[in-house]
Amino acid sequence: MNKNDEVEYCNLELRFDRQHIQDLIKDLIKEGYSLYWSENETVFLISVRTGRKLVKLRFQRIKEGYKLVGDYMIRDARLSEWMEKLIGDLRGHAVVKRFRDRQIIIENILFGEVIRLVEISGYQQRVLYQKGPLLTDQELTKLFYSIEGEERIRDRKIEVDEQLDRLNEAIKAKDTEQIEQCTAKLLSLTKELNMLEW
Repeated sequence: MNKNDEVEYCNLELRFDRQHIQDLIKDLIKEGYSLYWSENETVFLISVRTGRKLVKLRFQRIKEGYKLVGDYMIRDARLSEWMEKLIGDLRGHAVVKRFRDRQIIIENILFGEVIRLVEISGYQQRVLYQKGPLLTDQELTKLFYSIEGEERIRDRKIEVDEQLDRLNEAIKAKDTEQIEQCTAKLLSLTKELNMLEW
């Protein structure tokens, strides 16, 4: 991965037990990352500093342990490699979007394996790889959004709270670019919440 690339991890579905989370913290510290963590009844939060950016990994408490939830934009090559190894090792699900110059590469990952690879350049979209029988976009959408409605609403509300925190920090720092990003994300999350709660 090029150091200038941005990678977005969406619709993550990775499951952990408490010991595994503690091992992840040790691994990240060994890799030289500055981080801190906090926990409440519903969420275990690990905040990883990458340069001037802070990536907050949200582990939602579930019956069997924890689940990494949310969407993450990562600009740090080592942290992206770590995340991808995690998805593979845990046989997790995700949609990974790689932004390069004027091009987006989208990987649909199911059980730790790439099942579809799409390249988007401008208005053109090209399927580079498709595993097994071709799935329609509707079938893929159904596959990746098969999370229970209530769980998804709860996840989005957590994201709204975190975006509001980011927006507050950006306003204090007078970071106009971050303010615009947070506002756009909040509008998107609000629209999605309205649709889910309808």
